[in-house]
Amino acid sequence: MISTRLTDFFKIDHPVISAPMAFAAGGRLAAAVTKAGGLGLIGGSYGDADWIEQQFREAGNTRVGCGLITWALSRPDDKRHVFEKVVAHKPQAVFLSFGDPAPYIPHCMDAGIPVICQVQNMEHAAHAIDSGASVIVAQGAEAGGHGESRATLTLVPEVANLIARKAPDTILCAAGGVGDGRGLAAALMLGADGALVGSRFWASNEALVHPKMLEAALSSNGDGTIQSSVMDIARRLQWPERYGARVLKNEFTERWHNDLPGLLADQDDQADQWRAAWAEGNTTIANTFVGEVAGLIDSVRPAADILTDMVNEARVCLDRY
Repeated sequence: MISTRLTDFFKIDHPVISAPMAFAAGGRLAAAVTKAGGLGLIGGSYGDADWIEQQFREAGNTRVGCGLITWALSRPDDKRHVFEKVVAHKPQAVFLSFGDPAPYIPHCMDAGIPVICQVQNMEHAAHAIDSGASVIVAQGAEAGGHGESRATLTLVPEVANLIARKAPDTILCAAGGVGDGRGLAAALMLGADGALVGSRFWASNEALVHPKMLEAALSSNGDGTIQSSVMDIARRLQWPERYGARVLKNEFTERWHNDLPGLLADQDDQADQWRAAWAEGNTTIANTFVGEVAGLIDSVRPAADILTDMVNEARVCLDRY
């Protein structure tokens, strides 16, 4: 066990939260992480109400949280009702990222549910603190999936200093590049109270990931990733321009990364091809969402084993100093 303010706040054994990865972090993964002593989160992503309900059923009575992509909640088709359904489940936490959390935090606070806000820069960190977030996740660009440009190594201690000045009771987690015990120990040394871990749990038995995409990640490394917008254009997702997604490079990114106007001009055909490839696990077209820690992942294992080994290794690292 490693005790921190994060473990005390959520009454968990280990200072690790599993990231609410869209389409990959279902109820089984969230429950497995919580049962192993961390905090598991369902990836509620773009607000598919039926899918989210199914994943809460998969988690059973295990105490899990749920993450939502904040900008998607305020789309013209109005996903506010999805947020309200999530709150009605009384999750262990609501995780908000990639958009303004302020309209949603009061509802969670009224329901007694802590809010975790993921941020990628100092401006958004200050806004999340002012809005009443209980936990701030400082995410570096090394992370898999969407992010911005700051590096974990510098962003985390800068946010730690901000928290110390503005709101010392706010809890801080590091995200981006944490794939083993060394990364967890480093996060704590940088001033975080714990870590949000995505890609390493993505490569677990419980994650909802196509086997061919797992194979692609296991045979790659950090050099094989790229932060791009091509997959969002292919999926017709209206992501704000500031956010790119880190994925494995493939023929699709090679063709379109430097020709976004061309991809937009051929969007109908390319979107059909990309979605079909995603369903088939065709990694030459569909992109594998994994971070730079791909080079530290050599096997697909049970989430509980991943967490246990990570914490044990971190404990050894911390005891050296």
